[in-house]
Amino acid sequence: MFGIGSTELLVILVVALIVIGPSKLPDLMKTLGKGMAEFRRMSSDVKSTLEAEVDRAEREQKQAEAQKQQAPAHAEAAAAAPTQPEAAKAAAPGKEAPSA
Repeated sequence: MFGIGSTELLVILVVALIVIGPSKLPDLMKTLGKGMAEFRRMSSDVKSTLEAEVDRAEREQKQAEAQKQQAPAHAEAAAAAPTQPEAAKAAAPGKEAPSA
C-alpha cells in the first residue's frame, strides 16, 4: 500500500496517536477511510470511461478503414458491370425495356 511497509505504517500510527490523541483518532481514521474509498471509486470510474472511449474510437476507426477499402471495390464492380436497362436493351434490340 503506497510503498509503505508494516513497520513504517506502525510508526505513522503511533505518531498520529500522540499528535491527534486517542479520542479523535478513530474519527480521523474513519474520515480518511471514506476519503480513500471515494478516491478509488472515482479513479475506477475515470478509468472505465477512458477505456470505453478508446474502444469506441478504435471501433470507429476500423469501420472507416473498412469502408475505404470497400469503396474502391464497389466502384470498380459498378464500372465493369452493365446496368440492368442496358443489359435488357442489348438482349432484345427490337423491344424496349419496360418502364417502372
